[in-house]
Amino acid sequence: MDTKIKAWWLGHSAFRIESPSGKVIYIDPFLSQNPMTPDDQKNPDDVDYILLTHGHEDHVGDTSDLAKKTGCKVVAQVELSHLLKKEGLRDDQRIEFNKGGTVHFDDFSVTLVNANHSSSYGGQYAGEAGGLILSFEDDICFYHMGDTNIFSDLEIYGEIYDPHVVAVPIGDHYTMGPQEAAICVDMIGTKIAVPMHYGTFPVLTGEPKEFKSFVNDYCDTEVVIPKPGEKFLG
Repeated sequence: MDTKIKAWWLGHSAFRIESPSGKVIYIDPFLSQNPMTPDDQKNPDDVDYILLTHGHEDHVGDTSDLAKKTGCKVVAQVELSHLLKKEGLRDDQRIEFNKGGTVHFDDFSVTLVNANHSSSYGGQYAGEAGGLILSFEDDICFYHMGDTNIFSDLEIYGEIYDPHVVAVPIGDHYTMGPQEAAICVDMIGTKIAVPMHYGTFPVLTGEPKEFKSFVNDYCDTEVVIPKPGEKFLG
């Protein structure tokens, strides 16, 4: 797909995205302790925005350290944002919102949508887990599903937002496995699906090739399987 944005999968549920104007966005930056993230991408210096789906440590990851280092904005659910404030995140860096809400930035917007999962941070309630829909000005829509299983709202999200690319958890055990994930792709009706949240730890047994096989059974969506650290858009 020819896009103005650039996107890399960094292993697990972590992504780096560069907007058409060059803003650097990290989603769920579990990097320094992520066994899948390449060493040269574990400690970035250029971060403008961090977007979080929920509070589990394998998603919040290096958020606090990166925010202190770069001064970036951190976009998260209300409860999670307040927990990060207690950890030292400055008020002028915090952007809190909740499900159904959209926040607008330079050349993109982010909408927090539903995900069927739990959320805590440091043993404390961190709000409800969510997914993130990024709409880029004069370009594509990217949907990061967060940690979830299948749920019927996905058909509505596909109709409203018409995402071009969807990042889908497939690892099983803590999220849905390959078959449920493939049915989600069919429900959303996206052009490209990128599997995530697999292989990081032994318990995450879902296989991307199995996911691709199921997708081929259900719909015509293209499955792109990047290696950790590999650019797959732009």
